[in-house]
Amino acid sequence: MNKSWGMLFLLVLICIVTAIFRPRFVEPGNLANIIRWTSLYGVMGIGVAFVIITGGIDLSIGSMLALVGCLFGVLMAQYDLPPTVAITSVIVMSTLLGLVYGLLITKLKLQPFVVTLCGLLILRGLARATAGGSSVGGFAKLGFLINYEWGSVPVPFLPWISQGYWSFHKWIPGRGDQAGHFALNDAGERIALDWYDWVPLHPPIIYLTVIALLAAVLLNWTVFGRHLKALGKNEQAARYSGVRTDSMVILSYMICTCMAGVAGVLFSIDIGSVMPSTFGNFYELYAIAAAVLGGCSLRGGEGSIIGVVIGTAILRVLQNSIEMWSIQELEYAVVGGVILIGVIADEIARRIIAARRARQEAALLEKQSA
Repeated sequence: MNKSWGMLFLLVLICIVTAIFRPRFVEPGNLANIIRWTSLYGVMGIGVAFVIITGGIDLSIGSMLALVGCLFGVLMAQYDLPPTVAITSVIVMSTLLGLVYGLLITKLKLQPFVVTLCGLLILRGLARATAGGSSVGGFAKLGFLINYEWGSVPVPFLPWISQGYWSFHKWIPGRGDQAGHFALNDAGERIALDWYDWVPLHPPIIYLTVIALLAAVLLNWTVFGRHLKALGKNEQAARYSGVRTDSMVILSYMICTCMAGVAGVLFSIDIGSVMPSTFGNFYELYAIAAAVLGGCSLRGGEGSIIGVVIGTAILRVLQNSIEMWSIQELEYAVVGGVILIGVIADEIARRIIAARRARQEAALLEKQSA
């Protein structure tokens, strides 16, 4: 939880700095887009968190999204399956692929890196074969699952920042040689701005909330979650303690690929078409980065669902900030640098805490021996 508070502070800091220099960042439409994309990426991040907690990895998420999207479109367009049947079919398929991953890792003792790297290549090839090398569409009729505005939330001070550029009146920024100035009404008076604005909400935030709550309960308040963390900390000790480690690993990969299947369906509907050669590229890296930023240790045994959601939000806000600053060519460098700094800070904090705990234990032993 301490790590989550630190990540939340970083998220707020990035938002404030961006809003200061790019007030358009807090326009309701832009904030709605950030929330929507954070929700979609968050579904992937939560899934991969379960695998990382076991000490594993899944590099095939992006290719899984491509295969799910292509197959989803083909089932509806060529086989005239109802959307509910098509969605159920592709999610079941993705979950079964997680079962295959888990069996290869636990029964054949293959390394997760190798298994999922091969999966990345195989699934991408299957996606291209499924689509015949062309893009797959036909998702427009399901757009309400992503774009339906079911409500809105009032956020204070947004007009003062986005339209007033940190003032109470509407400001027109300068262009070229023309200086910026306050907008005036017909009476020649400055146009006052409301003190709040409404940010629209769309279905993806509901999906993320439900999935995150279920995942948090599963991870923190069930025997499965305790066994999963025990497996990640020390697999051999967990096995000697009676934990069915193979089953835990298999289930974690099934959860991961199931969430990838759900994300594949949602991304397909959101984007509107799926190009098998590019759809989902690098998505697995964003999912893994969000989990690591959120407190999941690549060594296994640690993880927080709320941390994963915050980590996902940081990455999406960073990407949006980069677009606001018009430095898209530095996107991967900036995101990678922030992730590296976060991981280094986390490692330093872990070492400081471990050293402090060691000193306390030594002092306690010395006191007892005296």
